[in-house]
Amino acid sequence: MFSKPNADADVTGSLGPQGQHSDQAAGVALSEADLAYARAAAVDVLAHGPKGNSVPWQNPQTGGGGNITPLAASYSEGGLPCRDFLASYAHGGSQAWLQGSACRTAQGEWQVKSLKPLKSG
Repeated sequence: MFSKPNADADVTGSLGPQGQHSDQAAGVALSEADLAYARAAAVDVLAHGPKGNSVPWQNPQTGGGGNITPLAASYSEGGLPCRDFLASYAHGGSQAWLQGSACRTAQGEWQVKSLKPLKSG
């Protein structure tokens, strides 16, 4: 499990009342604290995890969690390797899917560029 979110990760969206993420996926309010854990898990999976395997994550303070699944295809953005990933999110009885993208920095570390509710359709 991942216990230390990356405080320097880019934040997508904005915070609303009581620390809730302004974007919602299927009616599920996404807390910024949970998104920080999901971003940290995505960075770790992309840097160290096997391709195509889902890896669980959980925020012990809120009980929110899910799985991060890197997608197989990689692409280049600004000359740096990037990958997309899917993240499941569950908190209480609610569940949602998120889509994200991350790129490797010039220093060799992965950085999440976006993490937002998966658009259906």
